[in-house]
Amino acid sequence: MATGKGYEMKRVLVANRGEIAVRVIRACKDHGIESVAVYSDEDRTSLHAQMADAAYSLHGITATQTYLNIEKLIAVARESGADAVHPGYGFLSENANFAQAVIDAGLTWIGPPPEAIRALGDKVSARKIAAKAGAPLVAGTKDPVAGHEEVTAFAKEHGLPVAIKAAHGGGGRGLKVAHTMEEIPELFASAVREAISGFGRGECFVERYLDKPRHVETQVLVDKHGHAVVVSTRDCSLQRRHQKLVEEAPAPFLTAAQNEELYRSSKAIMKEAGYIGAGTCEFLIGADGTISFLEVNTRLQVEHPVSEEVTGLDLVREQFRIADGEALGFDDPEIRGHSIEFRVNGEDPGRSFLPAPGRITAWVLPTGPGVRVDAGFQGGDTIGGNFDSLLAKLIVTGATRQQAIERARRALSEFVVDGLATAIPFHRAILEDPAFTHEFKVFTSYIENEFHNEIPAFAFTEPPLETHMAPENLIAEVNGKRFEILVHAPKPVIKRHRAKQTMVGGSSGSGLVSPMQGTVVKIAVEEGSKVEVGDLIIVLEAMKMEQPLNAHKAGTISNLTAVIGSTVSSGTNLCDIIDV
Repeated sequence: MATGKGYEMKRVLVANRGEIAVRVIRACKDHGIESVAVYSDEDRTSLHAQMADAAYSLHGITATQTYLNIEKLIAVARESGADAVHPGYGFLSENANFAQAVIDAGLTWIGPPPEAIRALGDKVSARKIAAKAGAPLVAGTKDPVAGHEEVTAFAKEHGLPVAIKAAHGGGGRGLKVAHTMEEIPELFASAVREAISGFGRGECFVERYLDKPRHVETQVLVDKHGHAVVVSTRDCSLQRRHQKLVEEAPAPFLTAAQNEELYRSSKAIMKEAGYIGAGTCEFLIGADGTISFLEVNTRLQVEHPVSEEVTGLDLVREQFRIADGEALGFDDPEIRGHSIEFRVNGEDPGRSFLPAPGRITAWVLPTGPGVRVDAGFQGGDTIGGNFDSLLAKLIVTGATRQQAIERARRALSEFVVDGLATAIPFHRAILEDPAFTHEFKVFTSYIENEFHNEIPAFAFTEPPLETHMAPENLIAEVNGKRFEILVHAPKPVIKRHRAKQTMVGGSSGSGLVSPMQGTVVKIAVEEGSKVEVGDLIIVLEAMKMEQPLNAHKAGTISNLTAVIGSTVSSGTNLCDIIDV
């Protein structure tokens, strides 16, 4: 849709990392504008830093020190000569204060107006907007709740299960579903912690949770002239811990009436909110067909490529055009074929999808008809525990859903990653599950409740030693700007002593063992505490997700070594539970 000339933007700061940063940098090249990358200390050798026209250090390790630091990002934009900022997804992409800071700095914000971000980013406010727009809604609190007592009161009035949601969250973080009254206090506390960690604010609200719901959404574009289009629907029902694993476009097995309502209400919501740019309206569809508005994501979605594949649009370039004031120039596009996206996350489906940081020792991408891979990493990269677990996205498109599934089986058989666990074995397994491929009986908690998981735990394969002469890129920084220096030298022989990562459980005998590398964010017991089977002992966080560790036996806590804020490796004995 772009004309190829007349753009106001000349240089875009990409305020993100990984796969989405690479995606935006490529769109910049296609669009004829320059890109500026930013990176944390651990990301200085990353693919996005290498691909951009310029790259600048954010001088820090954690998200708070780097990709969530508004002052640093604005300073880099000014220093680099950028005249626009694209936030990607996650981090500050839905932060109205960042959008306003970009605008106040005289830069073009490639996203919706700060007012719309505030109105829709606050899920309580978004529900009010949806109600004004006539969108379908289930029962929920009008304002954030003050504590778990209000959650319990809501559940007593409206029934279980209930969803506790971060008011300023997204991407499944800060979302907990309570099925019993007893678990509400801890799930509320966990939702608040995840919300603060991921988004800087801990307010939560509550709503009725539909029975076995599908997660269906619409990709919407709105230009500055008030014209809104729905690019496509998408189904994102295959999730673990309320985070999406597989998405497809268009959403299959919808009635014409359901599809029409999704299109109508999505446009009405965006117009009611004064929205401009690319955004996604998310809905739940209950087993009885009931549609309920969920939220609006005021940014580009991880799963946007499937909408691109069935329409021929480049949604990032459409964002550029909208930010430059151009009219869209088209109505709801015609859907052609079917596309499915598989998220390749660094986690182990054989161990309940536990996060699995590590170094990529083998990396072979699939190719062929209908196959696209959007990756943010490459062979040799080290994936740490400070950021999201997404390594790449495999997008497979066919003339029909069945053809896309057939191609996906072949593409996933070609996709090779070693050195750390990934979700690839799950994707291979789900393509042999009739509930997904034929009957489409999947829902948002299908993986936890009905998927028959026989996937073995990941086993590390030792790579061969490299001893040949080879060029090596060294990274230098001058005044915060990144440069590469090519050095020809023999690679050293490194003796590796690494045990196979085959541990399945989180306990052994009397010991409570960490099943993954992570940071201790909560300790629910003290030395000498008496616990019963299933009692919460410790909560770990890795790759921005919390993992509770519960007592595997009754007894008394002894040898408690865990300390809040400390990082523990997989296999660390955190405490013992001795017989009473």
